[in-house]
Amino acid sequence: MEKIIFAGLTINKVSIKDLLFNKVMLLSYILLGLACVGILEIFDLRYFSEAATAHASGMDPTNPALKEAMKLAVFGTVGEVSREVPWTLFIVNYMYMIYTGSGIIFLVALAELMNMHLVAKVAAGFMVTGISMVFAGLFTIATDLNMLNMLWMILTPNVNTGMWLMLPLYCTYIPFVLFEIYLILTNKRELAKRLALPILVLSIGVDLVEYFIQAKLFSMNTARHLWTEFPVLMFYFIISAFVSSLGIMGVYSYLVHKNKFEYKELMEKIRKAMLFFISILAIYEVFGYMAVDKDWTFLILFGPFKYVYFLGYILLALALPFLLVIKPGKPIWTLISSISVVIGGYVGRFLFVYGGNANPMSNRFGTGYETYDFYDIASHFNYVKPHLGEILIVFGSVGVCLLIYKLFDSLFSIGDLREH
Repeated sequence: MEKIIFAGLTINKVSIKDLLFNKVMLLSYILLGLACVGILEIFDLRYFSEAATAHASGMDPTNPALKEAMKLAVFGTVGEVSREVPWTLFIVNYMYMIYTGSGIIFLVALAELMNMHLVAKVAAGFMVTGISMVFAGLFTIATDLNMLNMLWMILTPNVNTGMWLMLPLYCTYIPFVLFEIYLILTNKRELAKRLALPILVLSIGVDLVEYFIQAKLFSMNTARHLWTEFPVLMFYFIISAFVSSLGIMGVYSYLVHKNKFEYKELMEKIRKAMLFFISILAIYEVFGYMAVDKDWTFLILFGPFKYVYFLGYILLALALPFLLVIKPGKPIWTLISSISVVIGGYVGRFLFVYGGNANPMSNRFGTGYETYDFYDIASHFNYVKPHLGEILIVFGSVGVCLLIYKLFDSLFSIGDLREH
């Protein structure tokens, strides 16, 4: 294949057809097409609700119910953070993509500093995968904020809101990671290693700021036991993200390196790291459930979420992968474990977000449990199933990952082993 040298980068000379219309790109277009359908569904639900009609406005313009319907039509209900409507699949996917993507970048940067030469040789592919997931998370949250809210935030900036807390961080973090990828692709290994430390700090910074934003948003509503009382919650996010990150790295290694000599050694390193973090996460889970609010514990362990928790999370994210990676073996076991923790990690995020909303009431005013809506009967369990539009947008975020990765790979062959 012909090459072009630009700014030290070796760029593959590919045709527009090969660049934009290969199998992976076509799959990403299909997934993004589903996302467009989902966005239209959500847009229709938010802004074209039949609850607030011109007829109703003319007949009884002072009706409180009409005012509420108009407020919902303007500001939206799907994915909005409010006492009335729990957090949704938007938040689940956003948290999973952001934490897992930054976790991959953190682990690769850490391997650079620890002089793990094999990981350094394949670092470009891992880094691009991580940054692709970060962009996918940002894509999800952009659809959640909706156009009117985003426009209002830009026109009347409030630096205390989540958007303006996130913006400076990602405007710093993403260029740093992209520059690290540039250094790797141009074989500037010493500079890449020096930049690894700032990237480590920024990766943790992403997790810290995201945690702060989410906790802040929750405290704006009503006290959610899970978020306000779960012990050392920040560590849960980081450790569980590392487990999911290693799963993505294992799947990636299989897809890209399975027929190469480095594959077995690479999967062995992933196996060891996965065993360590799964063990830490299992210990944390036991400690967490012993210390967190008993109402929430019983809700998750014995309530409506129990089957999802034990079969979707405990089995897939902890038990099965632990049994498969506890002893050295064939890479296929690490691959199965990787697939398992990727799915189980997502289920864990789902449980955390939806479980945190399921029992969000507190008795802090001493007047009984707070209700979700002014006229509703107080309930100990609140759950709203994901809307079809949200599900389609989640599929679209996977398309974002594939599209970004494939563009990088087509132009720079990031899946190749790079000597240093």
